[in-house]
Amino acid sequence: MNHNELKAPYLVFVGDAQDLLTAKVARGIAHWRPEKCIGQMRLPGAKADIGLTEMTVREAAAAGARTFVLGLAPVGGTLPAEWMPILVEALEAGMDIASGLHVRLNGIQDLVQVAQRTGRRLIDVREPRVEMVCGTGLPRAGKRLLAVGTDCCVGKMFTTLAIHREMQKRGIDATFRATGQTGILIEGSGVPVDAVVSDFIAGVVEQLTPANSPDHWDIIEGQGSLFHPAYAGVSLGLLHGAQADVILVCHEAGREQMDEMEGYPVPDLADVIETNLKLGALTNRNIRLGGIALNTSALVEDAALAEIARVQARFGVPVVDPVRTGVAAIVDALEV
Repeated sequence: MNHNELKAPYLVFVGDAQDLLTAKVARGIAHWRPEKCIGQMRLPGAKADIGLTEMTVREAAAAGARTFVLGLAPVGGTLPAEWMPILVEALEAGMDIASGLHVRLNGIQDLVQVAQRTGRRLIDVREPRVEMVCGTGLPRAGKRLLAVGTDCCVGKMFTTLAIHREMQKRGIDATFRATGQTGILIEGSGVPVDAVVSDFIAGVVEQLTPANSPDHWDIIEGQGSLFHPAYAGVSLGLLHGAQADVILVCHEAGREQMDEMEGYPVPDLADVIETNLKLGALTNRNIRLGGIALNTSALVEDAALAEIARVQARFGVPVVDPVRTGVAAIVDALEV
């Protein structure tokens, strides 16, 4: 949301990350929003490299950096003590600091004091800074696409970012709406719906995706799955608040076990589609399936393409792998 937007350009902090998985936030920002990045800062011994220009805090500040982004997720989401002098230096150099860590920057008194002295902001993107209101369920102008999933970690954020990029290339009026910490750091704004009190999820998502011009698309990052025993509540609130005109179902081909949920098999695609459409119809009677995005990373090329063709024949909607095939086929269908 506006009062919590990150100011570009960013200096992306990679710390001492040993691999790109640890630095996945930084990697995502560099991949999807390179125009917002001025450089990367790595500590001695870091092996992860997100391909940006190496800069110190002082060099980045001199080049115009406005936000120091913590682009990694250390174990436990804590803030290592050795980072503190770097964060203080960034604040004193005139930068805001943005973090997706579980630990709150605004809960670290030493940092708060420096931020107050320098007039800079500490932005905890896991902290929803929006008015907590209940959903209305009332229709609003504009068009909305929501990614839903068979499970967690199947590619909902990647897919929606890819669709947004494809729409931008075509000159379609579209906005990516981030709903998780990584998406917020990539886009520079959004709401972490998993940190919103459950009563207010739908209302907050209504605020995130307000009325717009009739030809404008909100491309909404999905979270969790209606079939996930831990996170279904977040997914349902998001579905109702989005009032999606179109859902896009994301699925990892070959996955049989729900993420970290022993004894819960991944549901059948048909059940996922039917349930999302049925429950989504509560706030949008015209909700429809716009396509399926398959994560085929576990398959070799021939098997992946065969699976895409099989699923497309079964459901009669465009089926893509955003990495292997791109998402043009889905956007083609939305433009019809």
